[in-house]
Amino acid sequence: MFNERVLNILQESFFKILIPGITYTIPLTLVSFAFGLLLAITVALIQVSNVRVLTPIVKFYVWVIRGTPLLVQIFIIFYGLPSAGIVLNALLAAVIAFSLNVGAYASETLRAAILSVPLGQIEAGYSLGMNYFQVLHRIILPQAFKVSVPPLFNSFIGLVKDTSLAANITVTEMFMVTQRIAAKTFEPLALYCEVAVIYLLFCTVLSKIQHMAEKSLKLEQG
Repeated sequence: MFNERVLNILQESFFKILIPGITYTIPLTLVSFAFGLLLAITVALIQVSNVRVLTPIVKFYVWVIRGTPLLVQIFIIFYGLPSAGIVLNALLAAVIAFSLNVGAYASETLRAAILSVPLGQIEAGYSLGMNYFQVLHRIILPQAFKVSVPPLFNSFIGLVKDTSLAANITVTEMFMVTQRIAAKTFEPLALYCEVAVIYLLFCTVLSKIQHMAEKSLKLEQG
């Protein structure tokens, strides 16, 4: 299977695949996760605060996003919205889809983390004369973020892999580059194994960073 020709193809294609991974896959992940996290914080706070008008809306949003496949969401935004007169380029459509998806899942993580903060600490904050926003800023959110770091990091690592779906709408991230090389060389098995290894390397590095972050948080708590 891995004869001299295949090995040469893998050697030549490695950096051709890796460079789009660094210039497209990672930036796409970072930008989408950043917007998704901001959305998640907003959605979680609306639900916890039980804002009468907005709560049903955000609950509907979370229900829809969590109940439909990410690929379908990407197709609706990129291929479906033009029917409504909204035309987006592929990269922007991917960022919107990934951000909405992250926002829905991460909001549930953050909501659970916020609700895990002991009620006594919140009441103590009010007894010291703090208002709602001060209690939120000084007591609730710092503890909630510490609790939610591991699951949020898992979501981030998952998003690195999910960005491969953007190849379906012509975003030239590393999986699409791999598909193009495979179509030219007729060596899909070897090349898809190679891109899988590169994804594995990215996720392994991120997992190491996650463990370091978790250890740092444990030291702070200790």
